[in-house]
Amino acid sequence: MRAEDADLWNDPQEAQKLMRERQMLDDGIKGITGLTQSLNDNVELIALGEEEGDQSVISEAEAAIRALRGEVQARQIETLLSGEADSNDTYLEVHAGAGGTESQDWANMLLRMYTRWAERRGFKVEVLEVHDGEEAGIKSATVLIKGHNAYGWLKTESGVHRLVRISPYDSNARRHTSFASCWVYPVIDDTIQIDVSESDVRIDTYRASGAGGQHVNTTDSAVRITHLATGIVVACQAERSQHNKNRAKAWEMLRSRLYEDELKKREAVANATEASKTDIGWGHQIRSYVLQPYQLVKDLRTGVESTSPQDVLDGDLDEFMEAALSQRIEGASGEPVEDID
Repeated sequence: MRAEDADLWNDPQEAQKLMRERQMLDDGIKGITGLTQSLNDNVELIALGEEEGDQSVISEAEAAIRALRGEVQARQIETLLSGEADSNDTYLEVHAGAGGTESQDWANMLLRMYTRWAERRGFKVEVLEVHDGEEAGIKSATVLIKGHNAYGWLKTESGVHRLVRISPYDSNARRHTSFASCWVYPVIDDTIQIDVSESDVRIDTYRASGAGGQHVNTTDSAVRITHLATGIVVACQAERSQHNKNRAKAWEMLRSRLYEDELKKREAVANATEASKTDIGWGHQIRSYVLQPYQLVKDLRTGVESTSPQDVLDGDLDEFMEAALSQRIEGASGEPVEDID
């Protein structure tokens, strides 16, 4: 096996890549083995409960099998994340829409929602840039989410998110509608080459300060890079007083954004109908979160709904992501993703 080759670590980058692949395979095998064992154990429990006439044992085992069904469906979707960047880490940007404090608070709620979702999966979240609102919330933020298939899972979350609620900032307790956008693009590794010269961009440095708490990593040595041809802008202020590190990270982010832009173009050429469903733009609303006068979260692309908005805002997003991924995969292949009976 290559992993046992004594010369493997002569090339540290290749060795680390191989070890990551090995770990992913090990985790996948252990996951399938665990599901199989759990299914067999509960089938045996049902048989034992029937022999002894113990309905409580039967009900408990049946509930466990129903729970397994959801996990199996999630793993089935995950096996279909075969895009060239699906397994990569991902950048996630959140931007407040027009509306001042209301939208800035909503943008902060979205950032928290995705952070909680990532933490539930055991992913690591690193804050790269935060632009705080004047009174509350954030105007924008960029985070790096590290984990297997992070981009594959999150890529359908790009778009505009709409919130309807009684405003905590309105002394008359009126209902407000706020908008914020999310943008997801993959971290690219050394197998993907994106060439950009300094003549293609404008580089600005600026001073920024954080609000403390979750933003303690903000810095006075922030770097912003604008790609002149596309208008793509990235910024990084994650490394305190380390201008060169922020500059290098911003270049990585720009190459990732340009790569994601190229992926979108390829998808549009391959399947124009599907591309229209998943178009990423400020005017394309993908999901509504209604807290007043009733409670409902609805994905406008797939029709998936939840009557527990607080659970969704606490990171319970898997059902929405699975449906959006299934729709995208079905659109690309022309065949529906099989349900699991």
